[in-house]
Amino acid sequence: MPEESFQEKTEKATPKKREKVREEGQVAKSMEVPSVLVLMAAIIVLYIFGYYSYQNLTGLLRYSFTFDSIPNLDLKHGIFLMNKHTIQMILILAPLMVAVFLAALVANFFQVGFYVSFKAIEPKLNKLDIIKGFGRLFSMRSFVELTKSIVKLCIIGVIAYFVVKGEANRMLGMHDASVAYFLLFILKGIMKIFFWVILAMSAMAVLDYGFQKWQFEKQIMMTKQEVKDESKQMEGDPQVKSRIRSIQYQAARKRMMQAVPEADVVVTNPTHLAIAIHYESGSMNAPKVTAKGAGLLAERIKKIARENHIPVIENKELARNLYKLVDIGQNIPLQLYRAVAELLAFVYKLKGKSI
Repeated sequence: MPEESFQEKTEKATPKKREKVREEGQVAKSMEVPSVLVLMAAIIVLYIFGYYSYQNLTGLLRYSFTFDSIPNLDLKHGIFLMNKHTIQMILILAPLMVAVFLAALVANFFQVGFYVSFKAIEPKLNKLDIIKGFGRLFSMRSFVELTKSIVKLCIIGVIAYFVVKGEANRMLGMHDASVAYFLLFILKGIMKIFFWVILAMSAMAVLDYGFQKWQFEKQIMMTKQEVKDESKQMEGDPQVKSRIRSIQYQAARKRMMQAVPEADVVVTNPTHLAIAIHYESGSMNAPKVTAKGAGLLAERIKKIARENHIPVIENKELARNLYKLVDIGQNIPLQLYRAVAELLAFVYKLKGKSI
């Protein structure tokens, strides 16, 4: 209906709606959580592997700037140095890179679980719409992200300023320090900056994650009409379901009537109920009800039975019990077995058969 677009979204998203938006890549995720975990992983790795990195880095610098004689920097020697320095830098940075990768992976898994959405990376022409692009650029979400970026830069800048300011006196006395001591000093400064940045960013990440959850829940809310439409789609249209039930009932009734000619006897009460019973001694463990009905259906069963020369016997109590306790296709229960056996014995005696 046209008025649906003007309805207010007041209902929480249903599980089906949540699954749909998840398939499209829309989830409640804060980018600050991975940032904090990456920083934490980095500082832990620097602390654990600091000496390893320090030894390798000083060794590389010592190799690079210590000469017994003036080197011949031709192309072959340049390629050799580039390969050696590249391999050494990879070995130095490997623990840090692995830790950062795992931290980012864990952070995203913690927020949204393991789910790959290919719809999120599908090319969409509406993304090329300039008007919509400007709308996204100046949206509330963009404003919030810009504000967060500015706040983060300010926090990091202020922390770095105070850390450097606190170490300024020591820096002035390092003009004659060794390269190794200078590198160690830089690493300690980085550790201090990381530590204070992590504390500030952790508080920011908690606030941002709560905001992203709230914004996501608000974004996927549904109108009452959308909830009703979804319920209809899941449960099916009542008219269609009624029609399906009617067709199923007609088909079952037709199959039941086709089974009446194969019955051995039809028990009645005598006017309202009719139950057809069939038994084959060689292949069946017990007699079973092949058809039953009340009212007009009972009359139809009795008519087909008479047309096929099947005995129609009146037994009010047995007919009521069979109609009440036994469904079509089920075997006769134990409490009625004696009465049905006596009835079948009587019928077989009339036909000159034996059970």
